Amino acid sequence: MLNFVYWPISAILWFWHKLLSYVLDPGWGITWVLSIVLLTFTIRVFLVKPSLNQMRSSRKMSELQPRMAEIRSKYKNDQQKQMEEIRKVQKEMGVNPIAGCLPLLVQMPVFLGLFHVLRSFNRTGTGSGQLGLSVEQNRNTANYIFSPTDVQSFLDARLFGVPLSSYISMPESMYQGFSGAEFTRTDIMMVAIPLILITATATHFVARMGVNRQKARLASGKQSAPANDQMQMQMDMMNRMMVWFMPLTILFTGAFWHIGLLFYMVSNNIWTFFQQRFIFNKMDKEEEAEIQAKKDAQRASAPRPGVKPNNPKKNKKRRS
Repeated sequence: MLNFVYWPISAILWFWHKLLSYVLDPGWGITWVLSIVLLTFTIRVFLVKPSLNQMRSSRKMSELQPRMAEIRSKYKNDQQKQMEEIRKVQKEMGVNPIAGCLPLLVQMPVFLGLFHVLRSFNRTGTGSGQLGLSVEQNRNTANYIFSPTDVQSFLDARLFGVPLSSYISMPESMYQGFSGAEFTRTDIMMVAIPLILITATATHFVARMGVNRQKARLASGKQSAPANDQMQMQMDMMNRMMVWFMPLTILFTGAFWHIGLLFYMVSNNIWTFFQQRFIFNKMDKEEEAEIQAKKDAQRASAPRPGVKPNNPKKNKKRRS
């Protein structure tokens, strides 16, 4: 179903691994980890512009809240007319609500794609999504764009003594797929748990950065408050989900995440932190420039001191 994602993800990972292999040993665990980190940054570079557009769209949507509230009140008994008028206003202001979802819509398939590609390096298991291959078959079977030699390199690579596609809840029967079971579940936990905690904590603080900015903008009047109590409750619920629910989800599901995937999440959060700071600063400068431009336009249209304002209506009456 997601083959259109698996092949590109494996291709980008393969590219970075081959490039890094010119300066690092291709069989080192750090070489594969850096390949995953660079894969993450490659995807996120292409999402900077959509993320900027998302922030601009969100700001415009906030400015439109009073008009939206008027439309909802005016056409509260006609849902079709209400939606038509809302879409008309959004089009007039150049707002595209769907475009704002693009960064998330892209990152989710990337996460699932990398999860699958990393898991597919070891297909000796018999559970869901596994092929039940023998150790020898697995080591000599390609994994999407990766050749059997690449598969063997990944299986033999270690980071702090554990394979990169191992995970806490992995059945012990799959350990043999990694050139012998010279590691234990405790070894996996010693590497995975710190990464899970770092990922969950980083997710919490990245989300809190966005929520704190939203609160500051509401307090300063730069952002319109929700039109009614129901919308306020929805916004508060969304904020709580981002700040608390998502980090807790990571803690509870971390046992199923491969070591390599956890490095993806850590590097993704690092990128998000610095990207948010960049975007927030850029949005603040754009907003200040817009406010200044409006002030300049008002000054330009205002009459000079001692000069009577020009009122076309009064002049027309005098001529008649």
